[in-house]
Amino acid sequence: MAAERTAPPGAPKQAGYYRNERADVIAALPRPIGRALDVGCGAGRVSAGLREAGATELVGIEVDPEAAAGARDVVDALLEMPVEQALDELSGEFDTILCLDVLEHLVDPGAVLARLRDFAAPGGCLQISVPNARHYSLIRDLLVRGTFGYTEWGHRDSTHLRWFTRRDAAALARDAGWEVVATSWPPLGRSAQLHRITGGRSSELLVAQIYVTARNPG
Repeated sequence: MAAERTAPPGAPKQAGYYRNERADVIAALPRPIGRALDVGCGAGRVSAGLREAGATELVGIEVDPEAAAGARDVVDALLEMPVEQALDELSGEFDTILCLDVLEHLVDPGAVLARLRDFAAPGGCLQISVPNARHYSLIRDLLVRGTFGYTEWGHRDSTHLRWFTRRDAAALARDAGWEVVATSWPPLGRSAQLHRITGGRSSELLVAQIYVTARNPG
C-alpha cells in the first residue's frame, strides 16, 4: 500500500513492509511531537521522520529481527518483541504514539490500544493506520472473483487477523478510551476529481488505508 506497506513486484517483502517513510502521516501529526513511541517501527524510516519533525526522544517496538536491526541506529530505545510483551517493559509518558499498519496483525487490538493509553501523556496523540476493508478491490474480488484474495503483502496480506472500515477503526479507538479527533486517508492522487464529483462519497471505496487521529482525554 503506498500507504499500506507495499513493495514493487518481485521485491523482497522486507523492502515494502518495513521501510516506508509515511511522510504524509508525519506531516499531519500535532506539534510538538515530543517523546514518541513508534509501535511496529520497522527499519526506522518513520522514526527518522519523527526525529526530523522535532521528536525529543524515540522509542520503537518491532518484532521482526531484521527490521529491528535497521531501527537500532535511529531510535533511542528499541524493544525487539511483540507489542503485547513490550507493554510490560515501557515506562514514562509519550506525547505521540504511532500504530501504523500494526493493529490488523494483532489478536486483540482493542486491548493493546487501551494499554497504550496508560502510557500517553494527557492530551497525547495516537495515530493509527489500518487497511480499508471497504476498498473496491475487496468488494470486486468477493462479488466477481469469488475469493477473499489473500496475498503475500499489501491490502490483504495473509498475516492480517483483523479488518476495519473507517467507522470500525474509530470505534476501536473510542472503545479503548481514546477521544477520536479525526478520520482520514492518504492523498487521493488521480481519484481527487472523482472525490469532488461525488462530494466525497466515493473516497472510502478508493483508498487502501484509513487513518484515525485520537487523543488521550485524561
